[in-house]
Amino acid sequence: MNPNAIQIENLSKRFRLGESRRGYGNLREAMVNSAKHVLRKVRHAATSGRSGPIPPTDLWALKDVSFSVRRGESVGIIGRNGAGKSTLLKILSRITPPTSGEVILRGRVGSLLEVGTGFHPELTGRENVYLNGAIIGMGRREISAKFDDIVDFSEIREFIDTPVKRYSSGMYVRLAFAVAAHLEPDILLLDEVLAVGDLAFQRKCMEHAKRLAKRGVTLLLVSHNMFAIKSMCERAVYMARGQVVADGPTDQVTHRYETDSRLQMAAWAEGSIGSDPTKCPIRFTDVEVLDESGAESTMFDFGARLRLRLHYHASQPIVSPNFTVSLVRASDEIACCCYTTATDGFHTGVVEGDGSIELTTPPLKLVADSYNINLLAWDATFEKLYCSQIGKSFHIKDPLLHPEFGICHEPAEWA
Repeated sequence: MNPNAIQIENLSKRFRLGESRRGYGNLREAMVNSAKHVLRKVRHAATSGRSGPIPPTDLWALKDVSFSVRRGESVGIIGRNGAGKSTLLKILSRITPPTSGEVILRGRVGSLLEVGTGFHPELTGRENVYLNGAIIGMGRREISAKFDDIVDFSEIREFIDTPVKRYSSGMYVRLAFAVAAHLEPDILLLDEVLAVGDLAFQRKCMEHAKRLAKRGVTLLLVSHNMFAIKSMCERAVYMARGQVVADGPTDQVTHRYETDSRLQMAAWAEGSIGSDPTKCPIRFTDVEVLDESGAESTMFDFGARLRLRLHYHASQPIVSPNFTVSLVRASDEIACCCYTTATDGFHTGVVEGDGSIELTTPPLKLVADSYNINLLAWDATFEKLYCSQIGKSFHIKDPLLHPEFGICHEPAEWA
């Protein structure tokens, strides 16, 4: 018997940007696509000096990816947004075909790629259990036999006969994970499912996934949550720009990923100021994440204060740089709060050469989750961006306050 459950050889996936799609759509889609097409033509004519059709461009989401996963192995797939992680799982799930290369899967495959995939919003939770179960390969008798276990695992029995269009995202993922988990697959593909739902249910899913792994199920987990990767996977594959950068023990690969990601230029800023921070007139060279006493830490209680020591280098005199720190939720890159020297009334004067500046946050009321620290330097009026770099990450822990409570929590007055 071949020891590999998943075998990927020279896998590539190309998307054609700007190519018109054929098929059916609705009026709104047609109007939006027409407007986008006109804007693209205007920009193309302005930048190239030529009018006429816009030639499509190629985007290689995956390029010559090769690796294998042994039976019963748990492997984490990590990388920045746009690295090709989700595209890889969609090919493995047979949702989209590859452009070239080969994938061999040995065993029954279960996948949970997006919240609510395979759910019909007008149907009840009960009806969607049967629908989703059938989509992922379960027979009606098998679903009926496991129905009570699925509902108990999801912890939403009182809403099981409610249309799922009234479900929260947390309820969606509870039910979707419960169905996928009870498929009893040989291979289970998970894409960021542990980023949704409360901490107790996340732990429950992780424990269930670990039990599946002990039974010999092969797990492939895509996540930005390094804690989930480290706790569930003995091996990790680090991807960047559609290619495998590193493949090996989880601690080594995650350390390389975190080191590579640190102080890189933020993707959204590359179009205006480039991708090389060393070419910026001022850039950040390091960031220290400290607790209120000054000790290094990456785990903080809800309500704790952070001390962030930012080290910078200015290659030329910069008048009144506006240092900015943005705390961004790791799972979806939503900016949760932002601190700037300009809005806080701190005058930086003229800076040149090497220096440092320290920020002590107010008590952080962010709910329990993983967050990234983005570092920016503007001019005093927020009109000119000097640099925008990705700093380190940290975690907030709390036994109750989880992402279903929102982004942050402040106690209210009740009467």
